[in-house]
Amino acid sequence: MISTEASPLVSVTIVCYNGERHIARCMDSLARQEFRDFEIVVVDNQSKDRSVELLRQYPDVRLIVNASNNGFAGGQNQAIAAARGRWISLVNLDTVLEPDFLTRMLEAGELHQQIGAVAPKILRMKRDGTTDHPPLLDSTGTYFTPWHRHHDRGSQTPDLGQYETPEYVFGYTGALALLRREMINDCTVLGQYCDEDFFAYREDHDNSWRMQLMGWKCLYQPRAIGYHERSVFEGNRSETTPLINMHATKNRFLLRMANITGPLYLRTFIPATIRDLGIVFYVHLKERTSRPALTYVFKHWKRLWARRRIIQSRRKVSEKYMASYCSFRPVSQPLEPRLLARLIAEPRRVPTAECGTSPYAVG
Repeated sequence: MISTEASPLVSVTIVCYNGERHIARCMDSLARQEFRDFEIVVVDNQSKDRSVELLRQYPDVRLIVNASNNGFAGGQNQAIAAARGRWISLVNLDTVLEPDFLTRMLEAGELHQQIGAVAPKILRMKRDGTTDHPPLLDSTGTYFTPWHRHHDRGSQTPDLGQYETPEYVFGYTGALALLRREMINDCTVLGQYCDEDFFAYREDHDNSWRMQLMGWKCLYQPRAIGYHERSVFEGNRSETTPLINMHATKNRFLLRMANITGPLYLRTFIPATIRDLGIVFYVHLKERTSRPALTYVFKHWKRLWARRRIIQSRRKVSEKYMASYCSFRPVSQPLEPRLLARLIAEPRRVPTAECGTSPYAVG
């Protein structure tokens, strides 16, 4: 599974927190990859279950065990720092990959030097490792709205072939993505690619927004197919933990603090303010466990503002370009015809109906 070369082309980075139920299924799908020049780096964030014990059974895994929970953002930074690849493949443990996943992702990423990230087609996976028929989409890249919310394109809708064209999208979801090492280096601020103030949730949208500001593009590759057993998604807030909801609320404001420009904020001021007021009232009246999210920005103002100044000083794109991705509907930009022709030259593979058929899969 691991490349024997000193510098593998791809480093698969995984952050684990109490992920024992997913380990065998995810690792088996990595073992079945047609592309072989990759390594696997796993950071365990002080799991309380048998995750570390199980991960140590895979000799090809480079395992980093933390004495405390550094969050998803901190864990990814550790994994990226330890990785040796020219490409970084973010992989959540609760995902399964088609055998040609890495091949197809690299085909897209290598099209052009300006492509900093590749977003695959991600389908929703059930707990038993199967999908609906037709499968539900989990993500086909992301966009953001005038409410300053970010959404996965097509999320929770049947995959009926409506997202079969490779195209530029605003960003990727952190469950599965391929990142260019040069992009990561360019977009690292104050020593961090993932802003560790986020801890967990929305850090992928922050990374995508910053990547776009600094002139990199994210390409959606529908031929690279993965499956995700998502536990946190729009509409199930009442079913998630208070800690998750607090971070999700906090990170909404951190996103804007770091990335939004004045003219774009003015263009979206009314809908964004309506949304903000709704959040404030909801937190104070119903979800009081999220109150710390509202004071976080003020407590850490100096550090957050310093980060914003650096990001904005390195902005390379126009206001018009950024506004083109801000919409109430899923948006994308067309891929150059010559690049599109190269990418679709080979016949598309049909994904398996059941993605969790490994003899090692756990229910």
